[in-house]
Amino acid sequence: MIIKPVDLPDTISIITICFNNLEELKATCASVDVQTLAPYEHWIIDGSSNTAIKEWLENNPQPAYRKWLCERDKGIGDAFNKGIALANGSLLNMLNSADTYIDPTTLQQVINLFTQQPQLSWLHSKYRLQRGAQWVVIGKPFEARKLYRGMRSLCHQTMFVKKTLHTRYGNYNNNLRNAMDYDFVCSIAKEPVAFIEKPLVEFAPGGTTYTNYLKALTEGRKVYESHFGFSTKLVLWQWRLKLLHYLLNSPVGGMLYKMKVWLGLENL
Repeated sequence: MIIKPVDLPDTISIITICFNNLEELKATCASVDVQTLAPYEHWIIDGSSNTAIKEWLENNPQPAYRKWLCERDKGIGDAFNKGIALANGSLLNMLNSADTYIDPTTLQQVINLFTQQPQLSWLHSKYRLQRGAQWVVIGKPFEARKLYRGMRSLCHQTMFVKKTLHTRYGNYNNNLRNAMDYDFVCSIAKEPVAFIEKPLVEFAPGGTTYTNYLKALTEGRKVYESHFGFSTKLVLWQWRLKLLHYLLNSPVGGMLYKMKVWLGLENL
């Protein structure tokens, strides 16, 4: 009997979407290529308006697991969904171009945990990012009862999910610009999940959600209410986030954040 790749246990498909950012894509690919355990496949979904990425992929030696689709898309959600449709691994990870794995044993750690806990549907980890002009490590174990806080302590790039979840709950909503990952997390909130305490991914500065922060909050509220209804906790939490956002971007924001980090409170 021929077993389809998607039926094989513990195989990882990495999906990297990109747009006119060849140098950042190279950094992402390099972090994949040094993994002690190679992925089953690494899909590059290139929606660029130029041919730089396509030419680099075609004219430079690539690992056997690297595959690509170079065509225009309808946005981030559409690019994600193209990757999901093409992926044959049992586990999916969305590692966007410019984002990188910190540890060369990342994929091995993920496989080990899924092997040890076969009941898991997905996992995530801490991550490193730049905030207030400082590099910090944040992230907390997922708690469904705190979903009103949005993706505050959960990074999409650290999520390794069983592809069967997309079969059961659907793919990403193309009508959302910033909260398509949050919408998916709300859908799978009751699925068994695990958390890796160490940071596995470095999140590149300047992501779409961070450059459109206030719009992202508004969209996040609509997503939450579509799943769970109105929440006073969410309203109050978002007021807190808006205040912190304005404060962080004020002349004294950097200094105050340095003090917060010094006090060890960056993960609050």
